Amino acid sequence: MKKNYKRIILKISGEILGSRTEGEPIHARSLENICKEIKAVSDMGIEVGLVVGGGNIFRGLQGSEKGIDRTTGDSMGMLATVINGLAIMDRLEKMGAVVRVQSAIPMDKLAEPYIQRRAIRHLERGRIVIFVAGTGNPYFSTDTTAALRASEISADIILKATKVDGIYDKDPHKHEDAKRFEQLTYMECLEKRLSVMDSTAFSLCMDNGLPILVFDLQQEHSIRTAVSGETIGTIVS
Repeated sequence: MKKNYKRIILKISGEILGSRTEGEPIHARSLENICKEIKAVSDMGIEVGLVVGGGNIFRGLQGSEKGIDRTTGDSMGMLATVINGLAIMDRLEKMGAVVRVQSAIPMDKLAEPYIQRRAIRHLERGRIVIFVAGTGNPYFSTDTTAALRASEISADIILKATKVDGIYDKDPHKHEDAKRFEQLTYMECLEKRLSVMDSTAFSLCMDNGLPILVFDLQQEHSIRTAVSGETIGTIVS
């Protein structure tokens, strides 16, 4: 399979790692499947940076429902991404991949500190780099982290893996007549108020001319299909 990109940022949600039916925040089969795909893409010679959410364990915005201050809740959410990142690292290493975890919050016994030049060096040497703890600041989502890290390491594209096969004009789970877009411009997304990413993340991508590909991770070999340049999901550029 040919490769269409040299360096990517793959953004996955924490929920993808879990299992609702079995009530596990990190499900063995889900973890295995996603890591197989990441390893396969890395084996193609593509430099892979990964940003993972923490919603399967704790989402910062959930904190307010429990009476937790937003700043504290966001800090808890950032720690949840560290747990997910370590789980992915462990599984990838058992598959024979070379992995580095870089954290925006200093925790030297668990991960390297995020240093842009070091991250690029790892990628150039064929290592998979997992970026955890968000941006290290409250009020910023992991979507913003993906946009920021992609800009910093000069990634060719952000691959946003979701549970929907692209961007629709309305929720396809609630509306049978929902229309899927194959390609959109940044301005069309803004004018149509389409939920690609949160506004901060989207602004970063637009300002830096960073394309976003939104696709369904549950489709077989979807990441490999995405990096090969075949038609999949919705591209925003």
